[in-house]
Amino acid sequence: QVQLVESGGGLVQPGGSLRLSCAASGITLSRYDMGWYRQAPGKQRELVATITSGGRTNYADSVKGRFTISRDNVKNTVYLQMNSLKLEDTAVYYCNARKAFPFYDYWGQGTQVTVSS
Repeated sequence: QVQLVESGGGLVQPGGSLRLSCAASGITLSRYDMGWYRQAPGKQRELVATITSGGRTNYADSVKGRFTISRDNVKNTVYLQMNSLKLEDTAVYYCNARKAFPFYDYWGQGTQVTVSS
């Protein structure tokens, strides 16, 4: 059984930092492209950051220079370091593991990030 379990969310003031973790079981993360997505109330889920199995990263323009995605294949975990948080970063953050051939697509249950003064 595949599980992606996010943790590290919480309440933080604007300008603060959080580090999200996504721990996988049932799959070997090194074989997957990993991503963080977020969904704010009343909005569609959007891409935040991705990291390929080879380590190439990609970021949404809104988080470039503030967020960093990384992976620890030994711990089978992916991270999202979020700095200089803004009110508009408030959302539920989801971890995604994806592989093209054969196709697999797994999601975590999400972790709430609230940026508020």
